[in-house]
Amino acid sequence: MKNVEGWQLKSLRQLATINYGRSPAGILADDGEYPVVGTGGAERLGRDYLYEGDSVILGRKGTIDRVHFATGRFWTIDTAYYLSDFEQSVPRWLFYFLQTLDLRQMNEATGVPSLSRELLYKIEVPTPTEPEQAKIADILATVDRAIEQTDALIGKQQRIKTGLMQDLLTRGIDEHGKLRCEQTHKFKESPLGEIPAEWKVQALAERASVKGGKRLPGGHTYSESHTGYRYLQTTDFISRRLDYSNLHHLFTTTFQALERYEISAGDVFISIAGVNLGVAGVFRPDFTDGTILTENAAKIRMAMDDIPEYVSMQINGPTIQRQILEEKGIGAGVPKLALFRIQQFLISWPDRKEQLRIVDRLQACEDSLRKTQEGLAKLRSLKAALMQDLLSGRKRVTDLLASKPRREKVYAGQ
Repeated sequence: MKNVEGWQLKSLRQLATINYGRSPAGILADDGEYPVVGTGGAERLGRDYLYEGDSVILGRKGTIDRVHFATGRFWTIDTAYYLSDFEQSVPRWLFYFLQTLDLRQMNEATGVPSLSRELLYKIEVPTPTEPEQAKIADILATVDRAIEQTDALIGKQQRIKTGLMQDLLTRGIDEHGKLRCEQTHKFKESPLGEIPAEWKVQALAERASVKGGKRLPGGHTYSESHTGYRYLQTTDFISRRLDYSNLHHLFTTTFQALERYEISAGDVFISIAGVNLGVAGVFRPDFTDGTILTENAAKIRMAMDDIPEYVSMQINGPTIQRQILEEKGIGAGVPKLALFRIQQFLISWPDRKEQLRIVDRLQACEDSLRKTQEGLAKLRSLKAALMQDLLSGRKRVTDLLASKPRREKVYAGQ
Protein backbone atom coordinates (compact mmCIF):
# COMPACT_ATOMS: atom_id res chain seq x y z
CA MET A 1 0.00 0.00 0.00
CA LYS A 2 1.31 3.45 -0.86
CA ASN A 3 1.92 5.92 1.93
CA VAL A 4 -1.16 7.89 3.00
CA GLU A 5 -0.62 11.42 4.22
CA GLY A 6 -1.05 11.63 7.98
CA TRP A 7 -1.09 7.83 8.45
CA GLN A 8 1.56 5.71 10.17
CA LEU A 9 2.41 2.04 9.76
CA LYS A 10 2.13 0.41 13.18
CA SER A 11 2.24 -3.14 14.46
CA LEU A 12 -0.78 -4.62 16.17
CA ARG A 13 1.37 -4.75 19.32
CA GLN A 14 1.41 -0.93 19.34
CA LEU A 15 -2.35 -0.69 18.95
CA ALA A 16 -3.75 -3.21 21.43
CA THR A 17 -3.01 -5.99 23.90
CA ILE A 18 -3.99 -9.52 22.91
CA ASN A 19 -5.36 -11.55 25.83
CA TYR A 20 -6.14 -15.25 26.08
CA GLY A 21 -9.73 -16.25 26.63
CA ARG A 22 -10.50 -18.77 29.35
CA SER A 23 -12.63 -21.87 29.66
CA PRO A 24 -16.12 -20.93 30.84
CA ALA A 25 -16.46 -24.18 32.78
CA GLY A 26 -17.76 -23.40 36.22
CA ILE A 27 -19.33 -20.05 35.37
CA LEU A 28 -21.92 -21.15 32.78
CA ALA A 29 -25.52 -20.70 33.91
CA ASP A 30 -28.88 -20.53 32.16
CA ASP A 31 -29.73 -17.54 34.33
CA GLY A 32 -26.27 -15.99 33.89
CA GLU A 33 -25.96 -12.24 33.59
CA TYR A 34 -23.00 -12.01 31.20
CA PRO A 35 -22.60 -13.23 27.60
CA VAL A 36 -19.96 -15.89 26.96
CA VAL A 37 -18.58 -15.02 23.52
CA GLY A 38 -16.38 -16.48 20.81
CA THR A 39 -15.75 -15.40 17.25
CA GLY A 40 -19.37 -16.19 16.43
CA GLY A 41 -20.70 -13.80 19.04
CA ALA A 42 -22.66 -14.53 22.21
CA GLU A 43 -23.05 -18.28 22.57
CA ARG A 44 -24.07 -18.84 26.21
CA LEU A 45 -24.50 -17.00 29.50
CA GLY A 46 -22.24 -16.98 32.55
CA ARG A 47 -22.16 -15.75 36.14
CA ASP A 48 -18.87 -13.84 35.72
CA TYR A 49 -16.98 -11.78 33.17
CA LEU A 50 -13.36 -11.42 32.01
CA TYR A 51 -13.50 -7.95 30.50
CA GLU A 52 -15.59 -4.82 30.49
CA GLY A 53 -15.62 -2.38 27.57
CA ASP A 54 -15.22 -2.47 23.81
CA SER A 55 -13.13 -5.32 22.47
CA VAL A 56 -12.28 -7.31 19.33
CA ILE A 57 -12.49 -11.11 19.51
CA LEU A 58 -10.10 -13.14 17.35
CA GLY A 59 -10.00 -16.88 16.83
CA ARG A 60 -7.07 -18.64 18.54
CA LYS A 61 -8.01 -22.17 17.53
CA GLY A 62 -10.51 -23.40 14.97
CA THR A 63 -12.38 -20.37 13.63
CA ILE A 64 -9.28 -18.25 13.02
CA ASP A 65 -10.89 -16.59 10.01
CA ARG A 66 -13.54 -14.81 12.08
CA VAL A 67 -13.50 -11.46 13.86
CA HIS A 68 -16.18 -10.33 16.32
CA PHE A 69 -16.84 -7.05 18.13
CA ALA A 70 -17.91 -7.25 21.76
CA THR A 71 -18.86 -4.59 24.26
CA GLY A 72 -19.96 -4.33 27.88
CA ARG A 73 -19.13 -7.09 30.34
CA PHE A 74 -18.42 -10.48 28.80
CA TRP A 75 -16.44 -13.69 29.10
CA THR A 76 -14.27 -14.85 26.19
CA ILE A 77 -13.92 -18.60 25.57
CA ASP A 78 -10.51 -20.31 25.64
CA THR A 79 -10.33 -20.88 21.86
CA ALA A 80 -10.32 -17.12 21.24
CA TYR A 81 -8.35 -13.97 22.06
CA TYR A 82 -9.80 -10.68 23.20
CA LEU A 83 -8.12 -7.31 22.63
CA SER A 84 -7.77 -4.61 25.27
CA ASP A 85 -5.69 -1.48 26.05
CA PHE A 86 -6.41 0.36 22.81
CA GLU A 87 -3.88 3.10 23.46
CA GLN A 88 -3.50 4.35 19.88
CA SER A 89 -6.55 2.90 18.19
CA VAL A 90 -10.33 2.98 18.22
CA PRO A 91 -11.61 -0.56 18.94
CA ARG A 92 -14.34 -0.64 16.31
CA TRP A 93 -12.02 0.75 13.63
CA LEU A 94 -9.49 -1.97 14.42
CA PHE A 95 -12.31 -4.52 14.26
CA TYR A 96 -13.11 -3.46 10.71
CA PHE A 97 -9.46 -3.41 9.66
CA LEU A 98 -8.84 -6.93 10.94
CA GLN A 99 -11.78 -8.14 8.84
CA THR A 100 -9.85 -7.14 5.70
CA LEU A 101 -7.06 -9.63 6.49
CA ASP A 102 -7.01 -13.29 5.47
CA LEU A 103 -6.06 -14.66 8.88
CA ARG A 104 -6.26 -18.21 7.55
CA GLN A 105 -2.97 -17.62 5.74
CA MET A 106 -1.34 -17.20 9.14
CA ASN A 107 -2.36 -20.69 10.28
CA GLU A 108 0.51 -22.39 12.09
CA ALA A 109 -0.97 -25.86 12.64
CA THR A 110 -1.32 -28.91 10.43
CA GLY A 111 -4.38 -30.13 12.34
CA VAL A 112 -6.79 -27.70 14.00
CA PRO A 113 -6.12 -24.19 12.61
CA SER A 114 -4.44 -21.94 15.17
CA LEU A 115 -2.85 -18.50 15.49
CA SER A 116 -0.10 -17.52 17.91
CA ARG A 117 -0.26 -14.24 19.74
CA GLU A 118 3.35 -13.46 18.73
CA LEU A 119 2.48 -13.75 15.02
CA LEU A 120 -0.62 -11.59 15.41
CA TYR A 121 1.40 -8.90 17.16
CA LYS A 122 3.55 -8.55 14.04
CA ILE A 123 0.62 -7.59 11.80
CA GLU A 124 1.32 -4.17 10.28
CA VAL A 125 -1.60 -1.78 10.28
CA PRO A 126 -1.85 1.44 8.20
CA THR A 127 -3.08 3.69 11.00
CA PRO A 128 -4.85 7.05 10.62
CA THR A 129 -5.28 9.51 13.46
CA GLU A 130 -7.80 8.52 16.12
CA PRO A 131 -10.41 11.09 15.01
CA GLU A 132 -10.19 9.66 11.48
CA GLN A 133 -10.38 6.12 12.86
CA ALA A 134 -13.52 7.05 14.79
CA LYS A 135 -15.19 8.59 11.72
CA ILE A 136 -14.36 5.54 9.56
CA ALA A 137 -15.74 3.24 12.25
CA ASP A 138 -18.88 5.37 12.55
CA ILE A 139 -19.55 5.21 8.80
CA LEU A 140 -19.07 1.45 8.63
CA ALA A 141 -21.09 0.86 11.79
CA THR A 142 -23.97 2.85 10.26
CA VAL A 143 -23.95 0.55 7.24
CA ASP A 144 -23.75 -2.47 9.56
CA ARG A 145 -26.85 -1.30 11.43
CA ALA A 146 -28.70 -0.92 8.13
CA ILE A 147 -27.62 -4.45 7.16
CA GLU A 148 -28.82 -5.85 10.49
CA GLN A 149 -32.17 -4.06 10.21
CA THR A 150 -32.66 -5.21 6.62
CA ASP A 151 -31.70 -8.77 7.54
CA ALA A 152 -34.26 -8.70 10.35
CA LEU A 153 -36.88 -7.36 7.95
CA ILE A 154 -36.16 -10.22 5.53
CA GLY A 155 -36.66 -12.70 8.36
CA LYS A 156 -40.00 -11.08 9.18
CA GLN A 157 -41.08 -11.07 5.53
CA GLN A 158 -40.12 -14.73 5.13
CA ARG A 159 -42.22 -15.66 8.15
CA ILE A 160 -45.15 -13.69 6.74
CA LYS A 161 -44.71 -15.39 3.37
CA THR A 162 -44.64 -18.85 4.97
CA GLY A 163 -47.82 -18.17 6.93
CA LEU A 164 -49.54 -16.57 3.94
CA MET A 165 -48.62 -19.51 1.70
CA GLN A 166 -50.04 -21.97 4.22
CA ASP A 167 -53.29 -20.00 4.44
CA LEU A 168 -53.73 -19.29 0.73
CA LEU A 169 -52.96 -22.82 -0.44
CA THR A 170 -55.36 -24.41 2.04
CA ARG A 171 -58.08 -21.77 2.47
CA GLY A 172 -57.82 -19.61 -0.66
CA ILE A 173 -59.31 -16.18 -1.38
CA ASP A 174 -62.99 -15.63 -2.09
CA GLU A 175 -64.39 -13.50 -4.92
CA HIS A 176 -64.24 -10.43 -2.64
CA GLY A 177 -60.49 -10.85 -2.08
CA LYS A 178 -60.94 -12.09 1.49
CA LEU A 179 -59.15 -15.04 3.04
CA ARG A 180 -61.69 -17.75 3.81
CA CYS A 181 -62.43 -18.68 7.40
CA GLU A 182 -64.82 -21.08 9.15
CA GLN A 183 -67.02 -18.24 10.41
CA THR A 184 -67.91 -17.00 6.93
CA HIS A 185 -67.29 -19.90 4.53
CA LYS A 186 -68.04 -23.60 4.24
CA PHE A 187 -65.24 -26.17 4.42
CA LYS A 188 -65.13 -29.92 3.89
CA GLU A 189 -62.88 -32.79 4.87
CA SER A 190 -60.54 -34.15 2.20
CA PRO A 191 -57.48 -36.44 1.92
CA LEU A 192 -55.43 -33.27 2.46
CA GLY A 193 -57.40 -32.10 5.47
CA GLU A 194 -60.03 -29.39 5.62
CA ILE A 195 -60.40 -27.38 2.39
CA PRO A 196 -62.99 -24.93 1.02
CA ALA A 197 -66.23 -26.64 -0.05
CA GLU A 198 -65.79 -25.39 -3.64
CA TRP A 199 -62.37 -27.01 -4.12
CA LYS A 200 -61.47 -30.43 -5.49
CA VAL A 201 -58.66 -32.78 -4.54
CA GLN A 202 -57.17 -34.55 -7.53
CA ALA A 203 -53.88 -36.19 -8.43
CA LEU A 204 -51.63 -34.10 -10.64
CA ALA A 205 -51.86 -36.75 -13.40
CA GLU A 206 -55.58 -36.02 -13.77
CA ARG A 207 -54.86 -32.44 -14.81
CA ALA A 208 -51.33 -32.49 -16.27
CA SER A 209 -48.69 -34.62 -17.98
CA VAL A 210 -45.30 -35.30 -16.39
CA LYS A 211 -42.17 -36.05 -18.44
CA GLY A 212 -38.47 -36.21 -17.63
CA GLY A 213 -35.48 -34.42 -19.10
CA LYS A 214 -32.26 -35.77 -20.62
CA ARG A 215 -28.53 -35.40 -20.20
CA LEU A 216 -26.27 -34.35 -23.07
CA PRO A 217 -25.29 -37.37 -25.20
CA GLY A 218 -21.68 -38.52 -25.11
CA GLY A 219 -19.39 -36.36 -27.21
CA HIS A 220 -21.73 -33.36 -27.15
CA THR A 221 -20.62 -30.10 -25.51
CA TYR A 222 -21.95 -26.61 -24.90
CA SER A 223 -21.55 -23.87 -27.46
CA GLU A 224 -19.64 -20.72 -26.51
CA SER A 225 -21.81 -18.59 -28.80
CA HIS A 226 -25.53 -17.97 -29.14
CA THR A 227 -27.07 -20.66 -31.36
CA GLY A 228 -30.78 -20.28 -30.73
CA TYR A 229 -30.81 -23.35 -28.46
CA ARG A 230 -30.27 -23.64 -24.71
CA TYR A 231 -30.10 -26.11 -21.84
CA LEU A 232 -31.92 -25.81 -18.51
CA GLN A 233 -30.19 -27.47 -15.55
CA THR A 234 -31.27 -27.84 -11.93
CA THR A 235 -28.37 -25.59 -10.90
CA ASP A 236 -30.13 -22.83 -12.83
CA PHE A 237 -33.22 -22.91 -10.63
CA ILE A 238 -32.46 -24.46 -7.23
CA SER A 239 -32.62 -20.98 -5.69
CA ARG A 240 -36.25 -20.84 -6.95
CA ARG A 241 -35.29 -17.87 -9.10
CA LEU A 242 -34.21 -18.64 -12.64
CA ASP A 243 -31.63 -16.39 -14.30
CA TYR A 244 -32.28 -17.09 -17.97
CA SER A 245 -29.13 -15.27 -19.07
CA ASN A 246 -26.98 -17.99 -17.45
CA LEU A 247 -28.39 -20.90 -19.44
CA HIS A 248 -25.83 -22.80 -21.52
CA HIS A 249 -26.13 -22.70 -25.32
CA LEU A 250 -26.42 -25.91 -27.35
CA PHE A 251 -25.25 -26.73 -30.84
CA THR A 252 -28.01 -27.35 -33.39
CA THR A 253 -27.08 -31.05 -33.67
CA THR A 254 -27.37 -31.46 -29.89
CA PHE A 255 -30.79 -29.83 -29.79
CA GLN A 256 -32.02 -32.00 -32.65
CA ALA A 257 -30.84 -35.14 -30.82
CA LEU A 258 -32.75 -34.12 -27.67
CA GLU A 259 -35.72 -32.33 -29.21
CA ARG A 260 -38.30 -34.58 -27.52
CA TYR A 261 -37.08 -33.25 -24.15
CA GLU A 262 -37.75 -29.61 -24.99
CA ILE A 263 -39.37 -27.51 -22.28
CA SER A 264 -41.88 -24.87 -23.39
CA ALA A 265 -43.01 -21.55 -21.95
CA GLY A 266 -45.61 -22.19 -19.25
CA ASP A 267 -44.30 -25.62 -18.29
CA VAL A 268 -43.61 -26.25 -14.62
CA PHE A 269 -40.13 -27.62 -13.90
CA ILE A 270 -39.22 -29.63 -10.80
CA SER A 271 -35.92 -31.07 -9.59
CA ILE A 272 -36.09 -34.85 -9.15
CA ALA A 273 -32.62 -35.69 -7.78
CA GLY A 274 -30.15 -34.37 -5.23
CA VAL A 275 -30.36 -32.39 -2.03
CA ASN A 276 -32.66 -29.76 -3.58
CA LEU A 277 -35.29 -32.36 -4.42
CA GLY A 278 -38.75 -31.00 -5.19
CA VAL A 279 -37.87 -27.38 -6.02
CA ALA A 280 -40.33 -26.15 -8.64
CA GLY A 281 -40.84 -23.12 -10.83
CA VAL A 282 -42.47 -22.02 -14.09
CA PHE A 283 -40.52 -21.69 -17.31
CA ARG A 284 -41.21 -18.15 -18.52
CA PRO A 285 -38.16 -17.31 -20.71
CA ASP A 286 -37.45 -13.86 -22.10
CA PHE A 287 -36.28 -15.44 -25.37
CA THR A 288 -37.69 -17.72 -28.08
CA ASP A 289 -34.76 -20.16 -28.18
CA GLY A 290 -35.56 -23.85 -28.03
CA THR A 291 -34.57 -25.19 -24.60
CA ILE A 292 -33.80 -28.76 -23.49
CA LEU A 293 -34.48 -29.86 -19.90
CA THR A 294 -31.78 -31.69 -17.94
CA GLU A 295 -32.13 -35.30 -16.78
CA ASN A 296 -32.34 -34.35 -13.07
CA ALA A 297 -35.60 -32.49 -13.62
CA ALA A 298 -39.10 -33.12 -14.90
CA LYS A 299 -41.54 -30.90 -16.75
CA ILE A 300 -45.22 -30.64 -15.91
CA ARG A 301 -47.50 -29.48 -18.71
CA MET A 302 -51.02 -28.47 -17.77
CA ALA A 303 -53.73 -30.37 -19.67
CA MET A 304 -56.56 -28.27 -18.28
CA ASP A 305 -57.14 -24.57 -17.78
CA ASP A 306 -55.03 -24.34 -14.62
CA ILE A 307 -52.44 -21.68 -13.77
CA PRO A 308 -48.87 -23.11 -13.88
CA GLU A 309 -47.72 -20.71 -11.17
CA TYR A 310 -50.43 -22.06 -8.87
CA VAL A 311 -49.17 -25.61 -9.43
CA SER A 312 -45.58 -24.49 -8.80
CA MET A 313 -46.59 -22.79 -5.56
CA GLN A 314 -48.46 -25.88 -4.42
CA ILE A 315 -45.39 -28.05 -5.11
CA ASN A 316 -43.17 -25.65 -3.15
CA GLY A 317 -45.77 -25.42 -0.40
CA PRO A 318 -45.94 -27.53 2.78
CA THR A 319 -48.60 -30.02 1.60
CA ILE A 320 -46.68 -31.31 -1.44
CA GLN A 321 -43.30 -31.03 0.27
CA ARG A 322 -44.59 -33.41 2.95
CA GLN A 323 -45.66 -35.82 0.22
CA ILE A 324 -42.21 -35.58 -1.37
CA LEU A 325 -40.55 -36.28 1.96
CA GLU A 326 -42.73 -39.36 2.47
CA GLU A 327 -42.49 -40.75 -1.06
CA LYS A 328 -38.97 -40.03 -2.30
CA GLY A 329 -36.71 -42.99 -3.04
CA ILE A 330 -32.95 -43.37 -2.82
CA GLY A 331 -30.94 -44.26 -5.92
CA ALA A 332 -27.22 -44.92 -5.42
CA GLY A 333 -27.37 -42.93 -2.19
CA VAL A 334 -28.81 -39.85 -3.94
CA PRO A 335 -32.39 -38.72 -3.12
CA LYS A 336 -34.63 -39.44 -6.11
CA LEU A 337 -38.19 -38.57 -7.03
CA ALA A 338 -39.76 -40.91 -9.59
CA LEU A 339 -42.02 -39.46 -12.30
CA PHE A 340 -44.95 -41.65 -11.25
CA ARG A 341 -44.64 -40.21 -7.73
CA ILE A 342 -45.01 -36.72 -9.15
CA GLN A 343 -48.08 -37.84 -11.08
CA GLN A 344 -49.58 -39.05 -7.79
CA PHE A 345 -49.19 -35.70 -6.01
CA LEU A 346 -52.53 -34.84 -4.44
CA ILE A 347 -53.35 -31.16 -4.96
CA SER A 348 -56.33 -29.09 -3.88
CA TRP A 349 -57.78 -27.27 -6.90
CA PRO A 350 -59.87 -24.08 -6.79
CA ASP A 351 -61.26 -22.70 -10.05
CA ARG A 352 -59.01 -20.77 -12.42
CA LYS A 353 -60.10 -17.32 -11.20
CA GLU A 354 -59.25 -18.16 -7.62
CA GLN A 355 -55.94 -19.70 -8.67
CA LEU A 356 -55.09 -16.33 -10.25
CA ARG A 357 -56.05 -14.46 -7.09
CA ILE A 358 -53.84 -16.75 -4.98
CA VAL A 359 -50.92 -16.41 -7.39
CA ASP A 360 -51.22 -12.63 -7.50
CA ARG A 361 -51.26 -12.36 -3.69
CA LEU A 362 -48.28 -14.66 -3.20
CA GLN A 363 -46.28 -13.09 -6.01
CA ALA A 364 -46.80 -9.65 -4.49
CA CYS A 365 -45.40 -11.01 -1.22
CA GLU A 366 -42.46 -12.64 -3.02
CA ASP A 367 -41.74 -9.44 -4.98
CA SER A 368 -41.61 -7.44 -1.77
CA LEU A 369 -39.25 -9.99 -0.21
CA ARG A 370 -37.07 -10.03 -3.33
CA LYS A 371 -36.75 -6.23 -3.32
CA THR A 372 -35.66 -6.30 0.31
CA GLN A 373 -33.14 -9.05 -0.48
CA GLU A 374 -31.78 -6.98 -3.36
CA GLY A 375 -31.50 -4.03 -1.01
CA LEU A 376 -29.52 -6.17 1.42
CA ALA A 377 -27.17 -7.27 -1.37
CA LYS A 378 -26.58 -3.61 -2.31
CA LEU A 379 -25.83 -2.70 1.31
CA ARG A 380 -23.30 -5.52 1.58
CA SER A 381 -21.66 -4.41 -1.66
CA LEU A 382 -21.58 -0.85 -0.34
CA LYS A 383 -19.94 -1.99 2.88
CA ALA A 384 -17.31 -4.01 0.99
CA ALA A 385 -16.48 -1.01 -1.20
CA LEU A 386 -16.36 1.37 1.77
CA MET A 387 -14.07 -0.95 3.73
CA GLN A 388 -11.73 -1.21 0.78
CA ASP A 389 -11.66 2.56 0.24
CA LEU A 390 -11.72 3.92 3.80
CA LEU A 391 -9.41 1.41 5.48
CA SER A 392 -6.76 1.78 2.77
CA GLY A 393 -6.88 5.58 2.67
CA ARG A 394 -7.99 5.56 -0.95
CA LYS A 395 -10.84 7.78 0.17
CA ARG A 396 -10.44 10.08 3.14
CA VAL A 397 -12.93 11.28 5.72
CA THR A 398 -10.97 14.41 6.62
CA ASP A 399 -13.58 16.68 5.02
CA LEU A 400 -16.24 15.11 7.25
CA LEU A 401 -14.08 15.77 10.31
CA ALA A 402 -13.78 19.44 9.39
CA SER A 403 -17.50 19.95 8.80
CA LYS A 404 -20.05 20.58 11.49
CA PRO A 405 -22.04 17.51 12.55
CA ARG A 406 -25.51 17.45 11.10
CA ARG A 407 -28.46 16.67 13.28
CA GLU A 408 -29.96 13.34 12.23
CA LYS A 409 -33.55 13.32 11.10
CA VAL A 410 -35.92 11.30 13.21
CA TYR A 411 -38.61 9.50 11.24
CA ALA A 412 -41.95 8.29 12.46
CA GLY A 413 -41.71 4.81 13.86
CA GLN A 414 -38.03 5.10 14.88
